Amino acid sequence: MPSRKSSRPEQIAFTFDGGAQLVAGVDEAGRGPLAGPVVAAAVILDDGKRIRGLADSKVLTPLARQRLYDQIRDKALAFCVAEASVEEIDTLNILHATMLAMKRAVEGLRLPPHKVLVDGNRLPQIRFRAEAVVGGDATVKSISAASILAKVTRDQMCVEHAERWPQYGFAAHKGYSTAEHLAALQAHGPCEWHRKTFEPVRLAAARLACVRAD
Repeated sequence: MPSRKSSRPEQIAFTFDGGAQLVAGVDEAGRGPLAGPVVAAAVILDDGKRIRGLADSKVLTPLARQRLYDQIRDKALAFCVAEASVEEIDTLNILHATMLAMKRAVEGLRLPPHKVLVDGNRLPQIRFRAEAVVGGDATVKSISAASILAKVTRDQMCVEHAERWPQYGFAAHKGYSTAEHLAALQAHGPCEWHRKTFEPVRLAAARLACVRAD
């Protein structure tokens, strides 16, 4: 996927009380896979519009994630979904690319937050007051909402790219290093959507180069 300096970004904001203290939750999806961008989301929830069932996206079924994804987009005061591309991951490394995607998501919010809560133990370099919350995707509603937006968005990307490269099975494993994915890498070598600096991808590319040389 081409590098996008300003992410996607996808932004929504609704009318809000100007005196309210706005808190944005931030989370990412896609640090571990061998392919595709890392996606981050920032969400400011509306206390007056309750969303039932918010939780860490990893413990939700695909159907529940999609239902909540639609509700978050409809009811949140503001949200932004952003990404760091495969090229940026290979250039910066996955940690710095993740921080970049988070920074883009926060700075893409149409409503400036008074505080930012970030899942994990590291913070992106942003101009807002921020706090890292270990396990925040399971305990902080706005972070849970961000994890859902990021996860569903990235999963949709994987389904779309499965149509371009059906031999890898991206729609099923979402880029993670499953046995099916590793076998496809060995058989076909990496495609341009793979992260070339990740070890299984690098080894598959080297193996394919040796085979072709012989």
